[in-house]
Amino acid sequence: MAKTSTEASVKNGDNCTVVRGTHAGKGGTVSDVNTSKSGNVTITVVQANGERFKTLARNVVKS
Repeated sequence: MAKTSTEASVKNGDNCTVVRGTHAGKGGTVSDVNTSKSGNVTITVVQANGERFKTLARNVVKS
């Protein structure tokens, strides 16, 4: 499975905004990038208030 341009470019410390999925509209700082066994790239996003959530890298854009 090939990585999309967003998946390849998101790295720890980047600011991002979620544009699709359950967390659409939320944003924050990427703190963990992981590739699952099935090839999906997941990230942990930490919001300004300290809340964390996990989402797929393909659902975010760098901001």
